Amino acid sequence: MVKRYITVTVSVILLFVMQSTLFKAWALANITPNLLIIITSSVGFIRGKKEGMFTGVLSGLLIDLFYCDVIGINALIYMYVGYVNGIFKKNFLPEDVRMPLVLIGASDFIYSVLVFVCWFVIRGKFGFGYYFIHIMMPEMVYTVLISLVLYRIILFVNIKFDKFELRSKRKFV
Repeated sequence: MVKRYITVTVSVILLFVMQSTLFKAWALANITPNLLIIITSSVGFIRGKKEGMFTGVLSGLLIDLFYCDVIGINALIYMYVGYVNGIFKKNFLPEDVRMPLVLIGASDFIYSVLVFVCWFVIRGKFGFGYYFIHIMMPEMVYTVLISLVLYRIILFVNIKFDKFELRSKRKFV
């Protein structure tokens, strides 16, 4: 279990660095995919609410520490994203890709709406139509496209950990 948390932590840091550097260079119309939403949603969906919340808090804290003046808002939003995706764990089927893609897209959309409310509406900027057309929708599409590959990698790693934990459990029984 500790190895799984260490792997999730390293994965979140790696994806944060990729999102902040590599994908900034690959930005389409100045839009980058939200890799941290992908991992938070995926871990929540595959492993459940607690691990989804852990991944979400870690992801949000990284964003808060490096990009925000106020620490905790992104951590809270990502934590809820991980929790809500964890609710769908009972519907998890490894071979089904549609449900995770829909959840990742919905998570990115909800995250974008909450960011708009927290950072723009509070400051009196109400250009939701522009934000929706030029930022939210392209980011959501880009995120879902990238998640076609990234979700399968996360699922593969999870299956390997499940097999390893099952073998370890059998040794002690």
